[in-house]
Amino acid sequence: MNPYILATLLFGLGLGTTITFASSHWLLAWMGLEINTLAILPLMAQHHHPRAVEATIKYFLVQATAAATLLFAATTNAWLTGQWNIQYASHPLTITLIITALALKIGLAPLHAWLPDVLQGLDLTTGLILSTWQKLAPFALLLQLTPSDSPILIMLGLISTLVGGWGGLNQTQLRKILAYSSIAHLGWMILIIQFSSSLTFLTLVVYLIMTSSVFLTFILVKATNITSLAISWTKAPILTSLIPLTLLSLGGLPPLTGFMPKWLILQELTKQDLAPTATIAALSALLSLFFYLRLSYAMTLTLSPNNLTGIAPWRLSSPRPTLPLAILTMMAVTLLPLTPAVAALLIF
Repeated sequence: MNPYILATLLFGLGLGTTITFASSHWLLAWMGLEINTLAILPLMAQHHHPRAVEATIKYFLVQATAAATLLFAATTNAWLTGQWNIQYASHPLTITLIITALALKIGLAPLHAWLPDVLQGLDLTTGLILSTWQKLAPFALLLQLTPSDSPILIMLGLISTLVGGWGGLNQTQLRKILAYSSIAHLGWMILIIQFSSSLTFLTLVVYLIMTSSVFLTFILVKATNITSLAISWTKAPILTSLIPLTLLSLGGLPPLTGFMPKWLILQELTKQDLAPTATIAALSALLSLFFYLRLSYAMTLTLSPNNLTGIAPWRLSSPRPTLPLAILTMMAVTLLPLTPAVAALLIF
C-alpha cells in the first residue's frame, strides 16, 4: 500500500476514535465511529484476497447495522428527553438499544458470530488493530453511559465469558482463538462496568497490553495456526520461552498480570452481592485457560517437524522491530505486584 494512503488511513483511525472520545453529543460520537469504520476497511481489504474481501464485507455490514441502530436509539432518546447529550440517556428503551448496538460493534455474545470469521480473514497486523484500537471508541461510549441498574449488562457479560471459553476449545487457528479470547475478556469488562468504571478501564488496559504482546509475537514468528508454533523456537528462542507466560497471563493465572483485573472484578462482584455471577465468571475463566495451555504446550513442549516445510523458516531471518514487543511482554507478565498501588488509585 502507498505510504501516503496508509498514513491517511491511520490518521483517520486516530481521528475517528478521538472524536468519539471527546464527544458529549450523540451525533458527533456516531460520526467518530463512522470515520473509524471507514478508515479501517481499506486496511482490511488491502491484500485483495477473497478471504480478506469477504471479511471486509462482513465487517462493513455488521458495523453499518450497529451504527444505524445507535443513530436510531440516539434520535429516539432526543425525541423522548429533548437532549442529545450522552449522559442524558435515561429511558430504558434507548439504553437497551444503545447497549445492543455497542455490543454488536465490539463483538459481545450473543452478537459475536461475525468476530471470529472476520479476524480469521485478516492478516495479523490488521487483526491487532481490530482487536485493540477498534474497541476503544465503543468502550468510551459505554463508560459514559454506565446505567446504574441494568440486568442486560450482566447477561451480556456472563454469556460472553462462557461463549469465549467454549468457542476457543476446539479451534486450531490462532486468529480465531484470539477472537474468542477477546469475547471472553470483553465479557469481564461488561460485567463490572456499571459498578466500577475505573476497574473496567484497568481491565481494558491490561487486555490491550497482553493481546498486543501475543499478536506481535505471532507476527514475529509468522504463526497462524497451532502446528506452526512448534518451530517458533528456532526464530526467537528467548521469546518462545516467555510467550507461554503471556498466554497464561491472558488466562488469568497467578502470579501473572492477567490475574489482577480478574481478582479485582471478582472482589467487586462479591461486594455487590453477586456471588453466583462471580462464581460463573470464575469457572468460565477455566475454559479459556485450557486453550491458552494448549498454545503454551504447542510452543514449548512439542518437537519441531523435520520436513522441508519445517526446516526452511529456520534459515530465514525476520528483521522486525522488537522493542515494543519486549516492553509489552514484560508488562504482560510482571505487573501483578503493583496491584495494591492500582487498587489504591481505583479507590480515589
